[in-house]
Amino acid sequence: MDVAAMAALMREHRPRLVSATHIPTNSGLVQPVAEIGRHCRELDLLYMVDACQSVGQYPIDVAAIGCDLLTATCRKFLRGPRGSGFLYVSDRVLKAGYEPLFIDMRGARWTGPGHYQPAESAARFEEWEFPYATVLGCAAAARYAREVGVEAIARRSPVLAARLRVLLDAVPGVRVLEKGPELGAIVTFTIEGWRPEPFKAAMDAKGINSALSFREFAQFDFGDKDVDWCLRLSPHYYNTDEEVDQVAAAVAELAG
Repeated sequence: MDVAAMAALMREHRPRLVSATHIPTNSGLVQPVAEIGRHCRELDLLYMVDACQSVGQYPIDVAAIGCDLLTATCRKFLRGPRGSGFLYVSDRVLKAGYEPLFIDMRGARWTGPGHYQPAESAARFEEWEFPYATVLGCAAAARYAREVGVEAIARRSPVLAARLRVLLDAVPGVRVLEKGPELGAIVTFTIEGWRPEPFKAAMDAKGINSALSFREFAQFDFGDKDVDWCLRLSPHYYNTDEEVDQVAAAVAELAG
């Protein structure tokens, strides 16, 4: 992301909301969300960050980022249950009176026939129907990550991903798609001679967890890279160097 160009657009258009994705689903590129936040604070603009792929992979400090809202799911690098996630809401947003589009009994009290009182806390954005089992699972995953140490995780995971990129780069017919000043623990690549679903099935058969991303997930990025799909690998702190080597060897076998 070109932060200077983005800041120029902010000054010109004075948007109601600035939104940025910390790490996208289709690439390991880590975006400079704190730099964007600095410009948002200077211009007094609301700022929202999608930390779906970075929570559990990197330490997240909302004060350092300077965001008013931050969203995340628990099922990715945090390794919690699918269907759970969380929203951080700043005091500034609450004091400004912002509310969700639809508000219910958890988010507000019905104080009269034509009146209601929003919850003072971020519970304003919650709904009455609540998946308590998945929330407990998310809390357990967060405690587990904190016990391991998020700083240690943030040091280890990108090193494994960097090792995997180097090994994949050496495989004929494989094109690693990550480029940028800071890369996280998501590795994406294309491979000649394969269609997406059969290639993923071949990786599954070798016991390797992976995911597919398609152009419809990232029209601008994949358009620039001139690809219609890629395979995504996400090494995490519990993986070993030997496992990374095995994955690269499996890709080389399939490429051959």
